Amino acid sequence: MKTSIWTRILDLISPRQCVICGQRLSITERSVCSACYLHLPRTTYQFTPYDNPMTQLFWGLAPVSRAAALFFYEPHAEAAQLIYDLKYADRPDIGEDIGRMMAEEMRMADYFAGVDVIIPVPLSSKRKRQRGYNQSEMIARGIHEITHIPVMSRALKRKHFHQSQTSLMRHQRQENVAEMFELRDAKDLEGKHILFIDDVCTTGATLTACANVLKDIPGIRISVLTLGFTKS
Repeated sequence: MKTSIWTRILDLISPRQCVICGQRLSITERSVCSACYLHLPRTTYQFTPYDNPMTQLFWGLAPVSRAAALFFYEPHAEAAQLIYDLKYADRPDIGEDIGRMMAEEMRMADYFAGVDVIIPVPLSSKRKRQRGYNQSEMIARGIHEITHIPVMSRALKRKHFHQSQTSLMRHQRQENVAEMFELRDAKDLEGKHILFIDDVCTTGATLTACANVLKDIPGIRISVLTLGFTKS
């Protein structure tokens, strides 16, 4: 990404900080410093996308053939600050920045090969108004900048919002998102390979619900990519 003279001037006036360690970012760094990005606890699931602990969450529940995440997510670990600030600190730029970084890394494993469309997991209208943006859509935008794969942000609609998944057990998460999503236009997705994008995958309940909305579309193929994956 090219850096404008105005960006350089603003960086001198108001230095940007790494969202993980708080250290000043260099002029070429975005949201996360190189050291913190290097030390993210990577899953490397992109190299075994058809059979890994994340993909196995969907076996027998949803037609997801491949799944991968950039790093292992633990709620109180240093790397968790990246997700927290993206969702709750009014920092949509983090999503785009880390989306670009993740895309560069994932495409080295050909993870985007054959993907036709990117679909970010939608938020409810109420939650999006509260937050001001959909964090998954921000990640998807960053990925698009690197891969040029089109993003369909309106393909799915979240019909309602019961409660956050954060404090729920696995079976409760499944029930909480059951029949929560609806498809707006199946015709545009026929024969397509879809890549769902979300911030964190814990039990796979939300992504399972999304995938099952698409399962009857002729010729549909589904993959999943998230920033974080919570170890069981």
